[in-house]
Amino acid sequence: MSLPSRRGIWRSLTVRLALVYVALFLTSTAAMFGASYWFGVYQPMLKEAAVVKREAGSLDAVDRAGGRDALLRALQIRERTGHRRAFHALLSRDGKAVTANLPSWPDRAIADWQLLDADVSFLGTEQDYAALSVERRLDDGSRLIVGRDVEDIDDRDEIFSTAAVWLILTAAALAIGGSIAMGRAVGRRIDAVSQTARRVMAGSLTERIPLRGTGDDFDELAETLNRMLGRIEEAVEAVRRVSDNVAHELRTPLARLHADLDDLRNTEDEGERQRLAEQASAEAARLQAIFDALLRIARIESGRHHAGFKSVDLSTLLADAVEFHLPDAEAREQRIESDIAPGLTLDADPNLLFQAVSNLLDNAIKYGGNGGTVKVSAARAGAGVTIEIADSGPGIPPAYREKVTERFFRIPDTAGEAGTGLGLSLVNAIVARHNGELRIGDSASGARISLIFGDSFSGS
Repeated sequence: MSLPSRRGIWRSLTVRLALVYVALFLTSTAAMFGASYWFGVYQPMLKEAAVVKREAGSLDAVDRAGGRDALLRALQIRERTGHRRAFHALLSRDGKAVTANLPSWPDRAIADWQLLDADVSFLGTEQDYAALSVERRLDDGSRLIVGRDVEDIDDRDEIFSTAAVWLILTAAALAIGGSIAMGRAVGRRIDAVSQTARRVMAGSLTERIPLRGTGDDFDELAETLNRMLGRIEEAVEAVRRVSDNVAHELRTPLARLHADLDDLRNTEDEGERQRLAEQASAEAARLQAIFDALLRIARIESGRHHAGFKSVDLSTLLADAVEFHLPDAEAREQRIESDIAPGLTLDADPNLLFQAVSNLLDNAIKYGGNGGTVKVSAARAGAGVTIEIADSGPGIPPAYREKVTERFFRIPDTAGEAGTGLGLSLVNAIVARHNGELRIGDSASGARISLIFGDSFSGS
């Protein structure tokens, strides 16, 4: 684990996690120790104090009712009863002991309760007792001190006091050791992410974050980041392919345009000059169309296109698109069959949607073959709408269906047809902008393109 710099040590996640871990560990340990002390020492001590206070009150009542002799008899009886050894001291107003089995007592009156040493010697052996004592002032000014042995509870208190020191030291050592181990574990995982990110930034797009195979949160994060890196690699590779394709696609028209302009400059024949000028203008128009299509796709994919999303009468839009392309179909002796459900509506940008459908119809007519049939259908599918355009051409082989939406990709058998190779790329971008799905399949005798739209779209 790489150590954070001094300047950023408090900004380090691992350091902060370690400190939080230490604080939580010590707090939980203190809470458990406090609960144990409360139930093992403090509460039993309070319980015994309450018992002794009740006894002192009863003895005070005996003195008031029966006099001093009755009190002395009660003290003698009390000394022989109870589950804990009983102690007492009856002191006259001048401080002399009238009767006592306590070896000593405080000069000042006991305010609430107090532990007094009540050790007793028996056959040369001293027995330790701790008398939990309370005091009552009798009517004649005498002091009555009574208590019960709580040596077992006092021993527990001493054990807890001694254990507290060791517990604090042990807990601190464990907390610090655990925090260091946790910090190193977290730090290693973070370092693996950081090092992979640095290698990716250095240009190694094939780098991936190593997985531990534990299925923990870091593994899930690593899997997510690896998928993101995969998408980035694919995107960069797509950009590289587009760059190569743009260079390849533009080389030929630019070369032809340069040759036409060069010939135009050197020829003096007016008819040839006119032909070359028209040819150069056509090449320039083709270049302009390629750049316009690329810019439009880029704007749509990046979300910079200002989409005018609104409720669109899809049935009417599709009918208008069919009518627009009908002359091209008739020129190829093709028929366009429509099966468009009435009343279809869709939240969409009508201009983008019309362009997508128009591109598909243009492809279907172009590749459908003379005398073929183009079928246009649209119907409600659940909460969404499905549009299908099928032709009677050669179709799109399965091996090329994932590639035909790439910029400038042309199926080898159709490379001779006029076009820029950007039509399906533009359609795919428009459909994605509407959160829809483009599917490529087979019809009865050709290609079938399906546009599937759900019931909610991101028009922002």
